[in-house]
Amino acid sequence: MDPDRDKPYELYYWPEIQGRGEFIRLALEEAGVPYVDVARLPESEGGGSKAIVRLLRGEGGQSPLFFAPPILRAGKMWIAQTSLILEVIAPGLGLAPQEEASRVLCQQVQLTIADFVAEVHDAHHPIASSLYYEDQKDEARRRTATFLNERLPKFLRHFDGVLGDKEWMVGSALSYADLSMFQVLAGLAYAFPHAPRPTPRLLSLGERVAKRPNIAAYLDSKRRIPFNTKGIFRRYPELDLAQRS
Repeated sequence: MDPDRDKPYELYYWPEIQGRGEFIRLALEEAGVPYVDVARLPESEGGGSKAIVRLLRGEGGQSPLFFAPPILRAGKMWIAQTSLILEVIAPGLGLAPQEEASRVLCQQVQLTIADFVAEVHDAHHPIASSLYYEDQKDEARRRTATFLNERLPKFLRHFDGVLGDKEWMVGSALSYADLSMFQVLAGLAYAFPHAPRPTPRLLSLGERVAKRPNIAAYLDSKRRIPFNTKGIFRRYPELDLAQRS
């Protein structure tokens, strides 16, 4: 038996944003398992953004395994990429279907969510992530108009079709796909309050997730980083109204 298996998970993600790391946090919070959000620790305790930079530079001996966070340490195993992290840890957290076809579908939904999140990011950074938003505002407004008018409704129709009349996205119980869908809905409500609304079935799903005891406690805690203009979902009034242009 791996002697490190009982150690808390260690999540490496930027300390000032929800970002892609939030999909991992939600799964760990729902499962009620101990974890350390490493970069949110004081630098004197090995935390801060420098902890991630050291990891990406290979100072811990792991490079060149990781391109970017989130990165999760689970015992002796290190995992990167949001969808893969969730696929690996979810069965042990009770957040993945037991039947193989349903597990595959759960990961398929998660990968589609990853595609969607990338398009949300590119709405405000259509030219380059290395540039400030202010350096690409005109391009961002044009990109966001297309996203809100065409891509967002298409994604929402797809997710609604996957959910259908079921209580949960995949199978008969809550999975990480539902937690991730909740995060998407919360991000859209923050960033684009005037955009086309998700379907009533998706909104009901989001409400069911938000009311789960562990998630409700997390959302009400300081562990939940507020949405802001540094993360993936950003509220810029000129972009929120771009579909009307």
